Amino acid sequence: MVPLKTTEVTHRAFDPEPDVTAADWRGAIRELAAFDRPSASDGERHAAELIGARLRELGCDVSIEQESAHGGYWWPIGLANGLALAAGVLARRRRDRRGRIVAALAAGMSAAALWDDLGHGRRWFRRAVLPRRATWNVVAKAGDRSAEHTVVFVAHHDAAHSGLVFHPALGRIGPRLTPRMHDRSSHTLPILYGVWLGPVAVSAGAALGWWPLVRLGVLFAGGAIAAMTDIGAHPVVPGANDNLSAVGVLVALADALRENPVDGVRVLLVSTGSEESFSEGMQAFGERHFDSLPRDRTEVVCLECLGGPILIVLEGEGMLRMRDYPESMRDELEQAATQAGVAIRRGIRTVAATDAIIALRAGYPVVTLASVDVTKLPSNYHWPSDTADALHWETISDAIAVCDRFLRRSTARDTLLAVH
Repeated sequence: MVPLKTTEVTHRAFDPEPDVTAADWRGAIRELAAFDRPSASDGERHAAELIGARLRELGCDVSIEQESAHGGYWWPIGLANGLALAAGVLARRRRDRRGRIVAALAAGMSAAALWDDLGHGRRWFRRAVLPRRATWNVVAKAGDRSAEHTVVFVAHHDAAHSGLVFHPALGRIGPRLTPRMHDRSSHTLPILYGVWLGPVAVSAGAALGWWPLVRLGVLFAGGAIAAMTDIGAHPVVPGANDNLSAVGVLVALADALRENPVDGVRVLLVSTGSEESFSEGMQAFGERHFDSLPRDRTEVVCLECLGGPILIVLEGEGMLRMRDYPESMRDELEQAATQAGVAIRRGIRTVAATDAIIALRAGYPVVTLASVDVTKLPSNYHWPSDTADALHWETISDAIAVCDRFLRRSTARDTLLAVH
């Protein structure tokens, strides 16, 4: 077992001149993309240490916080669907009242566990039945340390496993077959319903004695198990776009704050671990820090997949239930882009999830800055082609400018936050 909630704190360096290599955010991305960084792994820890060292050299007070996470999502989803599949087989074989009740309850529990896990809730299922290991968050303090108003920028440094469901060709089907519908839509097909509907169908079918529905649920559950097995068996991708591009923005912001300090706002530059296991690192950050971050004096900006061709203000997110960010935060990020002279697109939501969902559920003003390509998906999403050479570096530079402008506009928003 790993120790829970222990913290290693490294104090601020006193060298008045920043290391030029530490400020090289492009070099930081390439350095981190050169080795594997699965969630809750030694590679993730090494990445956290390298990021922390760069931010420390740029004048930040840096803590590398060890937390506890399962480190994957294929086991929770696969096990829940396995229970539903077994329940469906039991119901179809026995077809008596007792068998139907047992199957309906078991599959219903699976559906409830998945709704909670996919919705970034308490995660009671995975915490009860699955092992946990160490994961590492980087938390760097910058800006005006004594200010009451705090802006938190969140990236993550772990990388995702690939899988056939992430094949880039799948994302191009919609734009090719139904281009007008694709242009009008705010998000892509919510495919994660596919891992939840199996248990729902088995539970409802068993309760009603409707065997075709049970059969359909068994098929969905079997498909979900196959997909999760495939993802778990695949290696991790380089993760340059998802999400080292955002880590590069953190490094650039630290450099900008060193060169041109800001008054009246405290800045937290956070890079989480285990984001790819459904934001377990961000959840741990919240458990540790949210009590000390007042909701009426804190803004959260999530940085996600910033190396694509089209920079966007993400409107909302949700794997099963769509949740929009506060309109004031979305408008503010757009205005920051306008002042920075950066073109930015509105109107797109994601049916995946980011670390922002944890802060949103906790009641914070939050928004996500991201990028997509013409498919309305992140470029090279969870695919081996997500390398540094595939990045649109100019988009990352634009994201840095937008974040810097958002931050320097924040003092004027302090009064508005008091009545949020």
